[in-house]
Amino acid sequence: MEKSLELIVKDLQDKFGATYEEFRGEVQCMVKSEQIVEALTTLRDAHQFELLSAQTAVDYYPQTSPRFHVIYQLTSLAKNLSVQVRVPVNGDQLKVPTAAGVYKVAVWRERELLDMFGIEFEGHPDPRRILMPEDTEGHPLRRDFPLGYEEPQFSFNFEEIDLRKPYAKE
Repeated sequence: MEKSLELIVKDLQDKFGATYEEFRGEVQCMVKSEQIVEALTTLRDAHQFELLSAQTAVDYYPQTSPRFHVIYQLTSLAKNLSVQVRVPVNGDQLKVPTAAGVYKVAVWRERELLDMFGIEFEGHPDPRRILMPEDTEGHPLRRDFPLGYEEPQFSFNFEEIDLRKPYAKE
C-alpha cells in the first residue's frame, strides 16, 4: 500500500475503528453507519478527498446481516488517490445518514439508491424516486426482485413464439 494511503487508513482506524482490505492497490475501509458522515468529512477536510466520484450499493441476498453495503468511492485530485468507504446495512434496518451535507452530488446518488435498492438516507433534503415511476412496487436492483421473462427465439421455434408475441394493432 502506498505510504499516503497507509496514513489515511490509520487515521480512519484510530478515529472510527474502521477495518480495511486492500486488493491490487485499491483500498476499501468499512465504517459503521452512524460514523459515515464524520468519516466522509474527515476524508474531505483532512485528506483532500474533494470528489465523491461514485456512490452505489451491493445486495448480498440471501445473506441478511449485513444484506447491503453502501459504497462511497472518493477521489483526491490533488493527491491522485482513490479510496472506497463501505457501510454495512442490515436487511431489516435500511437507513443510513445522508452524505448530502458533505458532498452535494450525494443528493442525486442517494435518491437513486432509494429508488433502486430501497435504502433510505436519514436527513436527505429531497427523498423521492428519481428513475422509476412513483407507483412502482419494489426496488429493481435488489437480488430478490422478480425478473421478467421472455422465451428466447431461435430458428426452430420462431413460428410458435411469433404467435404468442404481442404486436401493436394496425
